[in-house]
Amino acid sequence: EFAGLEHVIFISSLPLEFNDSVRLEGNRKCFSADATVVAVQYHDGRKALAVKFLRGPCHWMMPL
Repeated sequence: EFAGLEHVIFISSLPLEFNDSVRLEGNRKCFSADATVVAVQYHDGRKALAVKFLRGPCHWMMPL
């Protein structure tokens, strides 16, 4: 939904909560980044997650 150099916000059906670890991958496996969930928002049965990259800015992450 939103991507920046240090954070990403997206809708997820995974059972993730605050402070969980995730790995985001681009369309090519060579593009991946570890992140931590920094916010969770529930609305109308949907869940949005905000994650922060662990190793600083992620330059390959591009908004759709």
